[in-house]
Amino acid sequence: MHRVEINSPHAPQPAGGYAQAILVDQPIRWLYISGQIPEDTDGNVPDNFDEQCRLVWRNISAQLDAAGMSLDNLVKVTTFLSHPTFRTANTRIRNDVLGERRPALTIILCDIYAAKWLLEIEAVAAA
Repeated sequence: MHRVEINSPHAPQPAGGYAQAILVDQPIRWLYISGQIPEDTDGNVPDNFDEQCRLVWRNISAQLDAAGMSLDNLVKVTTFLSHPTFRTANTRIRNDVLGERRPALTIILCDIYAAKWLLEIEAVAAA
């Protein structure tokens, strides 16, 4: 897969940790990952945001791995946060997990399906 980060000089530049657009030339496979929730395989949900966020990223990685992909294949990530106070922690943890990877990114503040979940993340990957 050939992937190019695009940040047009004629639009606002990203504030950090993402690209404004990702061009994928001739992908062979696409993977659409449904919103991953902060539950482990036993249905346990951590009490705090940091642990929930890291668990969601582990769940995303598990879906990628099951498809023979990795975080390197991510091209789009959409994060749903239950409250704006989680923005800073979300950015810090995402940057820690993704390192130098810069997928296209959207963050939405909204009600989450289950009150105990503080976030949900969906993603698209290409290979």
